[in-house]
Amino acid sequence: MSVIRSAGLRGFRATVAELGGDAEAYARQSEFPVSALDADDVLVPEEAMATVLEVAAADLDCPDLGLRIAARQDIGMLGALALAIQNSETLRDALECTTRYLFVHAPSMRLSLDPDPYGVPGVAALRYGVREGLEFPPQGADLSLGFVHRAITYLVGPYGLRGVDLPHPPLAPLKVYEDFFGVPVRTDRPEALLRAPVTLADRSLAGSDAHRRRLALAYLEEQSSGARSDLVTSVRAVVQQSLGTSAPEIGTTARLLDLHPRTLQRRLSEQGTSFARVLDEERRRAARRYLTTTRLPLGQIAALLGLSEQSALTRCCRRWWGVTPLAVRRGEGAPGEN
Repeated sequence: MSVIRSAGLRGFRATVAELGGDAEAYARQSEFPVSALDADDVLVPEEAMATVLEVAAADLDCPDLGLRIAARQDIGMLGALALAIQNSETLRDALECTTRYLFVHAPSMRLSLDPDPYGVPGVAALRYGVREGLEFPPQGADLSLGFVHRAITYLVGPYGLRGVDLPHPPLAPLKVYEDFFGVPVRTDRPEALLRAPVTLADRSLAGSDAHRRRLALAYLEEQSSGARSDLVTSVRAVVQQSLGTSAPEIGTTARLLDLHPRTLQRRLSEQGTSFARVLDEERRRAARRYLTTTRLPLGQIAALLGLSEQSALTRCCRRWWGVTPLAVRRGEGAPGEN
C-alpha cells in the first residue's frame, strides 16, 4: 500500500465533531496518525485513510459520511496543483494537468476523460479510480467523486452533469446521492465516473494567469521529479513521521512506499546509502533537536527516537558526538546539523 497526503481527509474532524464523534479515537483505531488530522502535507498510508472513513461511518451510523466531508472540501487543498488547475485556459488543460500530477498527492489514484460507456452521443465520462489491482473503498469513492464534482463546479459553474456511476451498492438512500449531485445516480457499476457533455473540456476558466500556471507547473515538475528519482527523500519523510509513533522498520517503510524490502534496500544502495544509515541520521537530527530545544526527560526522548531504553540513547550520543545526552543538553557537544 502506498502513501497519500493527508489533505485528502480535510474536513473529517469537523464533520465527525458535528455528528458527535471523536475523530482522534477513530484515527487511533485505524492506525491513522492523529497529527495528520490537522495537516495537509503529512504522508499517511492509503489503507489507514480508507479505514478511518469506514470506521467513523459505521460508528456514527452515517452512511453518507464521504459526501458530507466532500461538501466541506475545496480545491485549495491540492496546493500547487490547485494553482496550476485554476490558472489553466480551459478545463481540458486543467484535467491534463491533474492527470499528470495527481500522483504527487495520491500515487494510486487515476483520472481520465473517456468516451461514454453507455454510448450516448455528445456525452463523455470523467473516470476517477484507483490503480488496477487495488480496491476503492466505498466511503473513499464517495468522498473522491464528490470532491471532483464540487471542484469542477467551482471552476466552471454548473456544467451539465448528466449522470453519476458509483462502483459500489448505495451506502445511503439513493435520494441522498441524487440530492448531492443533482442528477440520476447508478450504483454498483464497474467504475466511478461523472457523465457530462463532451464540450465540457473546452469550457474556459475565468481569471486564468499563464505566468502563475508556469510557476506552479515548474514547482510540480520539480516535486514529481524528486518523487520519481530521489527515493532517499521519501524514506526520510516516512522515517521522520514514524519516529515517536512507531519503531521505524524497513518492512513498514517499504510497504508505505509500495516496494519490496529487498527492492528498497537495493535502490538505496544504488544511491549510496542504506535504510539503517537514513534511520540513524534522522535519529541524530531528532535527538539534537530534543536535547537542545526541549526539557523532555531522557527516557521520553529515547522513546520518541524509537530506542528501547535510555541507555541506548546514551550509546548513540557517544557514537554521534563523543559525549553523553546531558552534555549535549549543556551545549558541550552536538555540532550543528545540516
